[in-house]
Amino acid sequence: MAPLLHAWKSPAAASERSAHPGAVGPGPHSRGDRRWQPVMAEEEPAVSILLRALQGLTLKDFQEFKMKLSEVHLEGGGKIPKDSLAKAAHPCALLSCMGKNYSKDVAMDIAIGVFREMNLGDLAEELLDEVVKEHKQKYKEHVVQGFLRYKEVNSCPGENLSVRSHFTSLTISRKPRSEREAVDISRGCADTSNGPATITTQTLFNPDEDGQTPQVVVLVGAPGMGKTMTVRKVMVEWVEGTIYTQFDYIFCIDCKDIALPKEVSVADLASKCCPHRTVPVGKILEDQKRILFILDGFEALGFALVQPEEELSSDPTAVKPLEATLMSLLKKTLLPESSLLITTRPMALQVLGQCLEGEDYMKIVGFSGAKREEYFHRYFGNDRKASVAFGFARANEILYSLCGIPIMSWTICTILKQELRKGKDLMECSKATSWMCVFYLSWLVKHRGRDNPRHLQCFLFKLCSLAADGIWKHRVLFEEKEIKARGLDQPDLLPLFLNEEIPRKGVDHGNIYSFTHLHLQEFFAAMFYVLEDDVEVVGDSRDITKDINVLLESYSESRQDLNVTVRFLFGLVSQESREYMDNAIGCRTSPRAKEELLRWLQQRHRGTSQPGQGTKLSRLDAFHFLFEMNDKSFAQRALGGFSDLDLQDTKLTLYDQMALSFCIRQWPGLGSVTLQGCSFHQQDPKYEVAASVPRSDASDAGAHPGPIAEQPHEELHSPIDGLCRALRQPGSDLRVLRLQWCRLPESCCAALAALLTQHRSLERLELRDTALGDRGVRLLCQGLRQPGCCLQVLRLRYSRLTSACCKDLAAVLGTSPCLEELDLSFSEGLRDAGAELLCEGLQHRSCRLQTLRLGSCRLTGACCRALAARSPPLTCLDLSDNELGADGVLQLCRQLRSPSCPLRALGLSTAGLPRDALQDLAALRELKPGLEVGDLLEQDTPQTGAMARLPFHRGALPGRRVPPSLRRGALL
Repeated sequence: MAPLLHAWKSPAAASERSAHPGAVGPGPHSRGDRRWQPVMAEEEPAVSILLRALQGLTLKDFQEFKMKLSEVHLEGGGKIPKDSLAKAAHPCALLSCMGKNYSKDVAMDIAIGVFREMNLGDLAEELLDEVVKEHKQKYKEHVVQGFLRYKEVNSCPGENLSVRSHFTSLTISRKPRSEREAVDISRGCADTSNGPATITTQTLFNPDEDGQTPQVVVLVGAPGMGKTMTVRKVMVEWVEGTIYTQFDYIFCIDCKDIALPKEVSVADLASKCCPHRTVPVGKILEDQKRILFILDGFEALGFALVQPEEELSSDPTAVKPLEATLMSLLKKTLLPESSLLITTRPMALQVLGQCLEGEDYMKIVGFSGAKREEYFHRYFGNDRKASVAFGFARANEILYSLCGIPIMSWTICTILKQELRKGKDLMECSKATSWMCVFYLSWLVKHRGRDNPRHLQCFLFKLCSLAADGIWKHRVLFEEKEIKARGLDQPDLLPLFLNEEIPRKGVDHGNIYSFTHLHLQEFFAAMFYVLEDDVEVVGDSRDITKDINVLLESYSESRQDLNVTVRFLFGLVSQESREYMDNAIGCRTSPRAKEELLRWLQQRHRGTSQPGQGTKLSRLDAFHFLFEMNDKSFAQRALGGFSDLDLQDTKLTLYDQMALSFCIRQWPGLGSVTLQGCSFHQQDPKYEVAASVPRSDASDAGAHPGPIAEQPHEELHSPIDGLCRALRQPGSDLRVLRLQWCRLPESCCAALAALLTQHRSLERLELRDTALGDRGVRLLCQGLRQPGCCLQVLRLRYSRLTSACCKDLAAVLGTSPCLEELDLSFSEGLRDAGAELLCEGLQHRSCRLQTLRLGSCRLTGACCRALAARSPPLTCLDLSDNELGADGVLQLCRQLRSPSCPLRALGLSTAGLPRDALQDLAALRELKPGLEVGDLLEQDTPQTGAMARLPFHRGALPGRRVPPSLRRGALL
């Protein structure tokens, strides 16, 4: 064999034993692997070029080519028989002979080498250029196969997801950041607006403000922030030609791959990324500027990368220890004009800072508000379910804030998908915020295994001690010396829980650490109080008292900022959380904390009630805490000593309403509900959490039902639907429901009507300052007329009523066997026509009404004849703040003189009455000294906050006079 042939190396890869005389790899390059047909040369550009080159050879060169070809053999004994070569008398026959014995890639590789041995470099380069072009296309196809689809932790066997349909863009910021910005991020309030300074995956290598194009970009993110998914997206979009078109090749090296060789060259690393053994890597690496290397998960390499200068390499084909090869790439002694994208957790930044020069640091901040919603839709693939799930998360301020962390969004979606698959109403979802965080914690620890549960528990206790210390002292940033002093400097665990901020050059202090999110710090602070005591660990709790009662009392007295920590505390002691913590994470929690929480709840609200009233709960946070625990038995014990619910001037979010509904269902002794000055937040209909979602998952495949908003108005949920559903629970002893100054719309009346029908114990319903209107009252009357309604007192003050609803109310008076008091005060549209219609209802034999209040309804003397003639059942008639005139008052006085008239109280405003009318009233009082005559209009003043939200002051509606009751004191 010719010496030159022995010395020749394949251009495919200098380090590969690919196709050269004496050393060609086995397997797919064997004689029997025929993957190309020379007869189709016109469809194969490289084959066509080879054929054309052979046809252009002189007879002498053609014979020399055949001779050198006969000396090439494959490892394993493969070789073209000499008689076959002898018969190949023309280029087409020779090409066919090569096709029968070699794969296409090997044939091209051998031909290039032979042309070079023959000093026919132009032919070799032309053929090599075409091979590289074809290889690039094959490589892109390989990238799509490897990066487009991925498998999630909880996915079913064979269920792979597409990056195209599931990737949601992340907010990326430029580092280094100030400490103020670091605090904002930890609190979940970093600026994530899509302003001009926002960085995306598409713009990582764009020129900066100085016009400099970065050559090295480091993308930093905590665990679960989406670094690897971002890399997948970059690879797929590069293939599609939408980003990074300046690069011909992007090689992604997974640093978490345990199969990385201990000794390797850069050419080997590039070849490892390619789909075929015969890779023209030498040719590929020639144009360095058009190559991007991605090192994904750099922190997983786990070595210091401190290499002597003499160990560094400048030869892409030189095989060196992996550390030396990567250091050479980072230090730019290898391929200095190539580009680098490095993804890493913060823990590796210090090491990287020693290796790199002129690098740009970018930090993944998380999802912006709009992207959180987009993620839910991409995850579910079903608009209806996605909207319902996102509505649930959006309603919970803590959950929504945590959704900025991609892995938390995944956690929340995973749990809610399971709940929806069971056909559950998310308004009654038992998976609270604490459970989501426990699930997230289990995801973190799964990444390190459970080889030593005690070691993990000790670390967690120290971490929780740090979190609690920070919460007590209002700190979210921790210095490196404190981390070391607490024994938290454990490289296998610390990066899972804390972000690491590397100080700028010249700054004296060490690294700064923070929890990924303030709410996660609060979660771990709560864990500090419930993790089982361990003598060895407790000694590290420093100056924090591990006394749950100290935390609770501090919260009650002055530290309202501890609210979220206390809420997590309740969630962590639930039976479900305790069992999961023990089984999935290996951490035991104390069973004693639950009883301490119960005692605190019961004692905290003692003394808040007035003498003669039931014991009442008037703090919304108590319902949050019970809802977080979601333990029905515990809630019943906690609420058993209370009879009244009284909330004032509160904006009730959907989460508040869910918490209230849960507690009311577990509160059989609840006798009175008063909500004064409260507003009920109602979500956009497409996010309606209580919406019915089909149990079948068939629609997940692509069915997109129309939005709820397109349903008829009558089918829409009212703001108090959840409250009324909870109050309708069997066994409820509710007697009084007051919804005052709550601005309820008419749609609420259908829910209230259903409540009246099904709740026989309800005796009193008071609605004030509502927008019920006549239509709403008609709906309410449907419930009042039902046999199951036992209501005794109905007050509809400030409800914008007119005479149009009085016919329905009159029908109720004639059919209700229980209604004793009706209050329609401050209904200016009622007027005389409405009063006369009500009088018709008073004449029914079954009417049991005793008190009728029509104060400030713009009545005149014209209605007094009907009232005087048809009011025998009444014991109290309030006509205060109405201009009845002398004739109207005289008609009432004549009726009241009758011995059979049972009236004991008459509400009148006497301002402006003539002398004869006043004399008649005085004579009437002498005749019936037990009769009370005067201004009976009750002055119920809303809370300050509620009043501020009203468009008018009570009794002073637009277009009317100020009532006398507000101008002066009582008249008689």
